[in-house]
Amino acid sequence: MTVIEVLLLFAYDEWANDRLLTAVEQLPPEKITRQLGGSFPTIGDTMGHIVAGEWIWMRRLQGASPTARPDWATGATPSALRARLREVEGERAPFLRSLTEDALARPVPYALLNGAHGEQPLGDLLTHVVNHSTYHRGQVATMLRQVGAVPPATDFLVFKSA
Repeated sequence: MTVIEVLLLFAYDEWANDRLLTAVEQLPPEKITRQLGGSFPTIGDTMGHIVAGEWIWMRRLQGASPTARPDWATGATPSALRARLREVEGERAPFLRSLTEDALARPVPYALLNGAHGEQPLGDLLTHVVNHSTYHRGQVATMLRQVGAVPPATDFLVFKSA
């Protein structure tokens, strides 16, 4: 993994999150809060998990270890989640710009919410952040179909051709 590849992945992540949030913002509140099952029961909760995940990993990369999801992640409106995501992106941008190839190989210790500890190279953790969001964006795409909406294309190749 190179710094250029990390920057590209996060540009993609931001683009895809923005497209999905835009689609969710078009829904009436009752569709955002409809219980649909899955890892997280509603579209809003799943979007909250995506944003909270990016927030939590930014904390971990700064040396902190949150012990719980932030309260704002549950029941937040799409516009509130967008504002939180912009905050994360704003603090992540200088972090990403400061990366070096050597830093990507450096092991970073972290603690998960359940207290389990791990240590992985920074490049692997950054890949995980983007992959985690991609996984849950797929869940939201399915949920959008369940409420009669059409999810936006968020494939990496669509991003590259945009």
